[in-house]
Amino acid sequence: NQKKLLNELTYFRCGAAIPFAGRYRLVDFVMSNMSNAGITEVALFIRQKYRSLMDHLGNGKPWNLDRKVGGLFILPPDWNDPTDISMGDLRHFHNNMSFFKRGRAKHVLHTDCQHISNIDYQEVFKYHLETDSDITLVYKNVDKLGPDYMDCKRLDIDDKGKVSSINNNLGNKNVYMEKFIISKAVLLDMVQHCIAYGKDNLFRDGIMDNISQYKVSAYKYDGYHSVINSILSYYKSSMGLLDIDNYQSLFNRENTVLTKVKDEAPSKYYERASVNNCIVANGCNIKGNVKNSILFRGITIGDKATIDNSIIMQNTHIGKNVILKNVILDKQVEVSDGSTLIGSEDKPYVIAKNLKV
Repeated sequence: NQKKLLNELTYFRCGAAIPFAGRYRLVDFVMSNMSNAGITEVALFIRQKYRSLMDHLGNGKPWNLDRKVGGLFILPPDWNDPTDISMGDLRHFHNNMSFFKRGRAKHVLHTDCQHISNIDYQEVFKYHLETDSDITLVYKNVDKLGPDYMDCKRLDIDDKGKVSSINNNLGNKNVYMEKFIISKAVLLDMVQHCIAYGKDNLFRDGIMDNISQYKVSAYKYDGYHSVINSILSYYKSSMGLLDIDNYQSLFNRENTVLTKVKDEAPSKYYERASVNNCIVANGCNIKGNVKNSILFRGITIGDKATIDNSIIMQNTHIGKNVILKNVILDKQVEVSDGSTLIGSEDKPYVIAKNLKV
């Protein structure tokens, strides 16, 4: 679903590798939250289009995961076992069962990359232990339920903080953030049971359909949160970071967001350049006018170009007298002199990677 709705941004990469906020990828927020919590063994299930993701992650050094014991594990799909009867995401668990069995941890944190947050997993784990839960689900009580929350699961929570049901009730503001902590013993039993009965989805078939069989608690997260599951939600989440309160809430000093380091010179602003209310990464050369926009690394903006409410990704070249408004340009796009590209706030104009327009 994520891949379908993110269109041009996932032509050449998986969803976790989508660039965000000027210098990051979506996976950076997951990795950083784990690193800040002291988690030293992290595994990623990857299915397809993962070259860009693997290049970005490397050996995990930016997140302190380049270590002899534990560290970063990339678990690609392996469907060559002739005895394997597992389906769906359960195949990832089945084909990498040895990874879980040899791990020393007694609990597993499971998360995706769609929900952007800066969460303290130490607090979540503490709550998990204090409540003596089999499973702890993380949720956010969302005041304004926009269209980006349509596909999100909701939690019904009783007065003791236990999850009584998981549903798609659009009026329920308790949005499940696709993050949970589970006892490893419970997880392995759940996986084996689901596979034995021909199931194909761990969360739906293992947790949702058996909510009464486990002690499932709900942890309420109160910090910055956005969900990225479409081009529009990506655009609005990105533009929302131009609000200083949102930016500081996500990139707070207590829990640093880490990413792959690239040593580049500072951005250069020429004499006639004008830049207002923007996020600008390193290595840019700006001669034109830019406002309310996000510029990634190594962008060149020609003389008298005008860029407004747009997201311009890495190593893009924008020529002279160009007009861009409500536009998303993926990496290494070249916009010819005098071009005009205009989208709307509800339907931004998107150009895929490596194109010339």
